[in-house]
Amino acid sequence: MEPVVHLSGVVAVLGGFPVLAGADLDVERGEILLLRGPNGAGKTSLLRLCAGLLPVERGEAIVLGHDIAADRTAARHRVGLLGHANGLYADLSVADNVAFWGATAGATQQEVAASLDRMGLSGRLAKVPVARLSAGQRRRTALACLVARRAELWLLDEPHAGLDAAGRDDLDATLREAAAAGATVMVASHELERAGALAHRVVDIVGGQVRE
Repeated sequence: MEPVVHLSGVVAVLGGFPVLAGADLDVERGEILLLRGPNGAGKTSLLRLCAGLLPVERGEAIVLGHDIAADRTAARHRVGLLGHANGLYADLSVADNVAFWGATAGATQQEVAASLDRMGLSGRLAKVPVARLSAGQRRRTALACLVARRAELWLLDEPHAGLDAAGRDDLDATLREAAAAGATVMVASHELERAGALAHRVVDIVGGQVRE
């Protein structure tokens, strides 16, 4: 079976600077992979490249069977990215945000409701506009959007940020369930104890290269 992510000699440039400098990486279906490294090492750039948001300058990059060096948009509908920004509409309610993002992947009303419930957002909170939420509640909402989208590849940049202890536990359980169901999860995190316990494998990103 071919890997979900296959990078070979990948170079990516941002602002004239090579943020990825010959990255090699294979990630298998159902795997939870932790990307470890200091700020500026290339973790976020690697996630954004896999999501089709950063162009491939050189090298081979296959994501979910698609050559994203040739077409960055080919796999986007099957990929879910959660970066530092939550990507939510502040004037919409929690439920409307999750329904909107779920609809992009054909999620049913029942699946949207299950996603809200999974992240502890059911009931009265579901009707609250995102603009009135705490940072942790916004993060939960963004994660519920990701769950509703039923992504095959989850790309998470510091996903535990802003969550309380219960929210972190809910997130970890959700990622384990997603991987058990066949999704692939890539996590960039500085919370090495928690994320390391969650991951099946850890790779270091150093100077835009992957070291295992």
